[in-house]
Amino acid sequence: MQALLKWTLETIREEESCFSWMEEYRYEWAPLVKNAVSQTVEGKTVLIVTDESRKWFGKYILNAINDLRKHRPLLPFYQLSACFPNLQAIHTTEDIELLEDMLELSYPQGYYIWYIGKGDHPYTKLAYRNHGNFLWVLDEEVQNAFLLRSADGLLDIKLLQLYKLFDSTLSATLFGELDLES
Repeated sequence: MQALLKWTLETIREEESCFSWMEEYRYEWAPLVKNAVSQTVEGKTVLIVTDESRKWFGKYILNAINDLRKHRPLLPFYQLSACFPNLQAIHTTEDIELLEDMLELSYPQGYYIWYIGKGDHPYTKLAYRNHGNFLWVLDEEVQNAFLLRSADGLLDIKLLQLYKLFDSTLSATLFGELDLES
């Protein structure tokens, strides 16, 4: 983990925009991003789920993650609501279990959910069920989640900065510049 922490700090400091706020949160960030990037590199599909206010950000991720100018393998990132348009109708535990069964059949290599949104949103019933999910939660402290505040005037900028850090970590791992196991 030390190599990832050191690499993360260097990457934060190299960023030209005001990203110094992240230096103190890198200890919370590192294990979460390590888990997400490791699962992605292992071939798991990433299903992006957002609350309504962060829907724009989910679209941004999908447009940016497989940009051909990155000269890296294309990665299986999808918006869950596009794969399953009835997502908003999922309410009961039985509904969630049926959805999970379908996802397991659809993604035999495995999948994890990348949730970005409020901690009290109905989609968290699905997102909180697996500790391997990548959670960016607003306004609620949740174990194994990165906490953000919706009242933060710089929230959108911070989301974009965090995405860039995630994407850089993913590229560095894919290109052998960062060993997540060391």
